Parts: sequence; C-alpha cells; structure tokens
Amino acid sequence: MHKKPLVDESGEVRELTRKEIREMRPAAEVLPPELAAALPKRRPGQRGLQKSPTKVAVTVRYSREVVEHFRATGPGWQTRMDEALRQWIKRHRAA
Repeated sequence: MHKKPLVDESGEVRELTRKEIREMRPAAEVLPPELAAALPKRRPGQRGLQKSPTKVAVTVRYSREVVEHFRATGPGWQTRMDEALRQWIKRHRAA
C-alpha cells in the first residue's frame, strides 16, 4: 500500500485525512522502549509544565471604549492589554 507523503515539494505539510488520523497509534506502541520511557507521563488533555509564569483567569468588566480600542488592534489584543497594564504597574509602583 502506497501512502501519500506528508509534505509536498516545498516542504508544506498537508492536512491529514480522517482515515489517517484513525490509523494513528499511541507513541508507546511505535517508538523504541527507551525513547517512549523518556516521554513525559501525562493523561490525555493534561498540560505540561508552564515555560513561563502562568496567568490567572478572572472575570472583569472594562469600559466599552477600552475593549474596542484593544480589539481594533487585531489578534493578540488581550496580550497587548496585559502588557499595557504591566507597564502601568511598573510606572506607578515606584511612585
């Protein structure tokens, strides 16, 4: 049985078909035992260790003007809003 390559001539990875996804096996079944043993032990859906400090989920209400301003800056607006608040803290902590 001939399988389609996962990448094209330019190196772009193609989308997997449903059949290919169903045929996938767990890493422990296909890797050498010593490599499988080195993989982190997590339950499905469990996140690994955070590489940077974790953030805290909160519910907060902002004025429409503030939210519209940051949303208008495009994807990543919440990160930019977080950074603006961090800068405010930095400037006002010293005072």
